Amino acid sequence: MRSILLSALLPFLAASQAAACAGEDACRLGDRTYQVREPAGWDGVTPLPVMLHFHGWGRQGIVPVQSPRTGQAADAAGVLFVAPDGLGRTWDFRRSGSRDTPFAEQILAQIEADYPTTDTLIVSGYSWGALMAARFACETSAQIDALLLIAGAFSPSIECAGQPDHVAQVHGLTDTVLDFPFGPNGEQTYATALWRDRLACGEETDRHEWQAVSWLTHERHAWTCALGSVTMDVHSASHLIPRGWVAQVLGEVLPEAPPAD
Repeated sequence: MRSILLSALLPFLAASQAAACAGEDACRLGDRTYQVREPAGWDGVTPLPVMLHFHGWGRQGIVPVQSPRTGQAADAAGVLFVAPDGLGRTWDFRRSGSRDTPFAEQILAQIEADYPTTDTLIVSGYSWGALMAARFACETSAQIDALLLIAGAFSPSIECAGQPDHVAQVHGLTDTVLDFPFGPNGEQTYATALWRDRLACGEETDRHEWQAVSWLTHERHAWTCALGSVTMDVHSASHLIPRGWVAQVLGEVLPEAPPAD
């Protein structure tokens, strides 16, 4: 994982109680907490890609850590899954200068101190957490390799300095919690407008259907951009993390392991 300005955070980290931890015991960082899930069978030495995931409203990090659709998907992909706990079980994402951006950066610095990590950083979030993931991507100094936004989208008018290498979004047409973000004249890919602008995308380059499970079809819209790539998956279900979606996208964005000697 690329350095998260570790030297600037050393005074904070020295005063914290954070330590390498995983499982159901929360890791402490100052007066806040986060959760970590190590891939099963990890040898403790091989560097790991990192996935920072922001939970939905009313939850805490242990929920996505244990979920088959998020933490278990990261586990199967050989990714270190890190889930901050939001204050009051929510996130400060509505305006720039979020208190949760430096908190998440401090977590990443602690993870970098505690674990051998690769240069790959994936940031994701569900619902309210998707909005926090977008806020984090807009504000952080960390380079994000992939931003995964599930059932939550920023307006294209939001001020944003972020430039992830790849952005993947998914949203259900019948969502009544965070309504599907239709654009003018019912345009279905409006949710990606902010990121297509940030990554200098042109016209849509691909559209096809795919399934992770037989009962839910995703319509994939894709853009190959001057500064990265963007995808938007649209499905007919409501406010949920589609089964198999995170696993599918991780398989698409993670670098292939080098061949064995």
